[in-house]
Amino acid sequence: MSTILITGGHSGIGLKCVRQLAAQGIDLVLAGRNPTHLELAASSIRSGAGVKVAIVEMDVSSLVSVRKGAAQCRQMIESGSISGLQAILCNAGATFRGDATYTEDGFELTFATNYLGHFLLVQLLIDSLEGDGRVVFTASGTHDPDTADGKFIGRAVRPDAFALAKTGLDGGKPLPGGTRYTTSKLCTVLHAYELDRRLKVAGLSISSIAYDPGAIAETGLLRDLPGPARALIGSPPVRWLMRRMGLTLGDLTQSGHALADLATGKDFGSGRYYQWKDGVLGETRSATMSYDEELAQALWRDSKTLAGVSPDEEPDCLK
Repeated sequence: MSTILITGGHSGIGLKCVRQLAAQGIDLVLAGRNPTHLELAASSIRSGAGVKVAIVEMDVSSLVSVRKGAAQCRQMIESGSISGLQAILCNAGATFRGDATYTEDGFELTFATNYLGHFLLVQLLIDSLEGDGRVVFTASGTHDPDTADGKFIGRAVRPDAFALAKTGLDGGKPLPGGTRYTTSKLCTVLHAYELDRRLKVAGLSISSIAYDPGAIAETGLLRDLPGPARALIGSPPVRWLMRRMGLTLGDLTQSGHALADLATGKDFGSGRYYQWKDGVLGETRSATMSYDEELAQALWRDSKTLAGVSPDEEPDCLK
């Protein structure tokens, strides 16, 4: 029996994903901020599919919370209450409009939520994965500034982890909310590719994949819009117009099922970027910057410092 850990698996495409995984008989660990919401989702899945569903309280924007959650996962594996992990799905994420806000660690909330917390989580749990395990990162087509998606809410800028953590770039000028989001997702893709390179150097068969589920009115990028705006974006005429503009639109259920496919399917390559578009899950190219290995290495190095990953703590396979 295999177990899959997912952040943000109690709502949105994450919930659609875990229901699909449970239907395949896969045990689950749901990690999220709200234990009540987690348990409601877990209870529903247990009763419907008869699989084990554990919950772990984890706020990915908080490094302390990520550490506590990862330690709990390790304890469950060591005690035998769950099996070793077959996959880690780094799915939780959000966009925060308006002025920048900061976490208890002093980091900008978008950067911490969408990128840095998951960076630390992978560092702490990568050696809990089975030999053919998988890490899947929910990214976004908005990370590519050369596409219609990437121009929609604000073009991503060249990532500098220390600057992003304080939102200061170009002489300390604060970044708009849309650019904070798109740049955090560019960091996610850079991370996925750098993780793949390091795993291959270590001779491991663990896969690292980035995934764009498309823009979905009920979740992610568009979730915090006012209700009428979400309804308008979800209407067929507006979605037709958005497609004509070249935007990649997702579907709540099908995009969630595609995430489940990426977690368990055999036909997906490591170090690749997959996108759900027009009812099809397929590989595509990501932003030009995402293939910059020097940029990825610098981001990795600085992220270790920001996340407080000590040399003794860093897994040998990632050094």
